[in-house]
Amino acid sequence: MSALPTATHSFPLADADRCVKCGLCLPHCPTYRLSQDEGDSPRGRIALMQGLVTGFIGPSARLEDHLDGCLACRSCEAVCPAAVPYGRLIDAGRAELVRQRPTRVRLIRVLGGILTRAGWRRGLGWLLWLYQAIGLQSLIRRLHLLGGGRLARLDALLPPLARPTRWRTKYPALGASQGCVTLFVGCVSELAERQALNDAITLLNRLGYEVMVPAAQTCCGALHLHNGLPGTAKTLAARNIEALAGNSLAIVGTSSGCTATLREYSELLPASGCKPFAEQVQDICVFLARAQGWERLRFHPLAQTVAVHEPCTLRNVLKGNAAAYELLNRIPQLRVQGLAGNGQCCGAAGTYFLTETETADRLAADKLTAVMDTAPDWLVSSNVGCAIQLGAVLRRVGLNVPVLHPVSLLVRQLASAQAVGY
Repeated sequence: MSALPTATHSFPLADADRCVKCGLCLPHCPTYRLSQDEGDSPRGRIALMQGLVTGFIGPSARLEDHLDGCLACRSCEAVCPAAVPYGRLIDAGRAELVRQRPTRVRLIRVLGGILTRAGWRRGLGWLLWLYQAIGLQSLIRRLHLLGGGRLARLDALLPPLARPTRWRTKYPALGASQGCVTLFVGCVSELAERQALNDAITLLNRLGYEVMVPAAQTCCGALHLHNGLPGTAKTLAARNIEALAGNSLAIVGTSSGCTATLREYSELLPASGCKPFAEQVQDICVFLARAQGWERLRFHPLAQTVAVHEPCTLRNVLKGNAAAYELLNRIPQLRVQGLAGNGQCCGAAGTYFLTETETADRLAADKLTAVMDTAPDWLVSSNVGCAIQLGAVLRRVGLNVPVLHPVSLLVRQLASAQAVGY
């Protein structure tokens, strides 16, 4: 019989042992719902991870498929009677796979190397913006020059991009100040959802909040943490804590995946005393729903329907999915309704829609059906990856429903809106 793990293992076996394999999570797991395979269920994956770290199961392609196939949506956590911290377990299980097979993260190291370097990220942003602005993307798509491989998929996922610009360190409040807020811009959000960040600044400033955008901030670390590289994630977390911590009222983010990661820095770095930092972190919609200064603003009526997509990280980790509805209901005549199936993941899940394409597409197809049934004029999501995934599947079938962040729809309807100079 193999010995129990040595001190070199960081897998939290005690947390895994809290799972009594009751199965209450099964109806809530998107991958188990599709495959009906216990290896694709939360309790099945926990059993596999327990076997891996105790030596009863060796690393294999089949085991990796089961663990990599997890979306880490954490819907299971919301219904678990034993409060099993599944998110922590799947991250640790993948880290153990990397420890035993380091070559499995070559792509993540390359991608992370680009996204965590501001200069490289800015250069990539300009290249992608020019690619669209000069019409090259349209030409390539029209002529089908990329074929049907991975490059074609990446191109299909690319949303319309805003022109890259450098962030100012400070955006002053308009009128009497309500205080200062720190904005986390992230890496993928800065590339693919810059308009949402600009709109967040506009709305905060109009409400009377000064917005700080610290230049030293970096990627939240989710890319590395969820792909088995916790050491790199901890390094990025330490940099962000140093860059973002201060005397502001809150640290806000427009992408729930990043914001959830920031909120859990106290678990990633438990000995650093960063709990006060984590408590400052809020999703932008949650902060705005509680903000002061709304009496200053007026919104143009919009007699249309908006469907609200609720990202898994917003529902299951941040517990803030109600805030977007509250904000959107401030727009007169707007019909606000939740997208059917909000309890199930859309398939984006970080890099999942790049690596586990078949499952991601099956989950996205469910969202497409929900949008077609609802027939909204607008679709909003509070997570950049989800917005990319939803936008791509709608474009694929030629469905002209704009996908944007809730704050962007608010700013679009803001009466006498004056965008802050970016």
